[in-house]
Amino acid sequence: MTISNLSLALWAVNLDIPLSSLAEWVGQVRTRVESAKNAGADILIMPEYVSEQWMSFAPSGICPDEEISWMVTQACEAKELLKELATSYDIALLAGTFPVAIYGKDDISEEPVNDNDGYYNRAHLFLPDGTYITQDKLSLTPNEQDTNAWCLTPGNKITVFTWRGVRMAILICLDIEMPALSSLIADKNLDLILVPSMTSKLAGYNRVFGCAKARAIELQAAVAVVGSIGATSFLGGKRQNQTSAAAVYIPCEESLGHTGIATEISPSDSTVGLGPLIIAKDLPIDEIKNLRNGSAEVWPGGWSADHVFVEET
Repeated sequence: MTISNLSLALWAVNLDIPLSSLAEWVGQVRTRVESAKNAGADILIMPEYVSEQWMSFAPSGICPDEEISWMVTQACEAKELLKELATSYDIALLAGTFPVAIYGKDDISEEPVNDNDGYYNRAHLFLPDGTYITQDKLSLTPNEQDTNAWCLTPGNKITVFTWRGVRMAILICLDIEMPALSSLIADKNLDLILVPSMTSKLAGYNRVFGCAKARAIELQAAVAVVGSIGATSFLGGKRQNQTSAAAVYIPCEESLGHTGIATEISPSDSTVGLGPLIIAKDLPIDEIKNLRNGSAEVWPGGWSADHVFVEET
């Protein structure tokens, strides 16, 4: 089925809620899936490192360089449960990101064969028909590369896919800030980019969300970005607070209301309940396609600077 408009739900997860098990976490996700479905959303989008909240039931004595491998032990069960939610509620679920071991295949039921192969920070999209789409983070932060901490491996490809006639891609947090990646996908005719993020400081929020809006303008596409809020309880203390929000940006064109903002909420480092759930109702995908195909005011298309050279004087 092809639809002209698409409705998105974005959940800025509250990390302050302590959990006793993965089943309790999945129960929270189920609650938000139900709310998103009842609001008419086609896709529910969650933040980067939703697995951070799992650390509230991690074993005592775990070291920073053991955290990723422990999260991976929870990932296989999480994937099966999330797939069931997407199919049973007939909604696409971008369950943020959580790490997986590098073992060569994306079979949803396959166990890692060697924990020493390294780990990806991977986004997990479950479609209602059972299709499973992944995207690995391409540009890693210093902490993600720290051999004494999370020590992840960067991905090496961007997956472009079409669902219900909408061409999409996923870029994870820092990836949306990289102009080189934007140039790489400029000619891919994307309608929507999904951006799960995690930022501890207000500066990080502004970098990610500011660049997300810029990508919407330069790619003539919608960009949906959401991060987590608050801090996870861990071994009797609190992790670092995360500061973020949720927003959907669109091209700054007269027919779309001039501002480039479909919906957004203000950033915060604390929240209540499960965290804000906002709905971007009926994104005008057809009009975005029309703008990109020639009706935009000044947009020059997937513009290349191949004819430009840099001269130093």
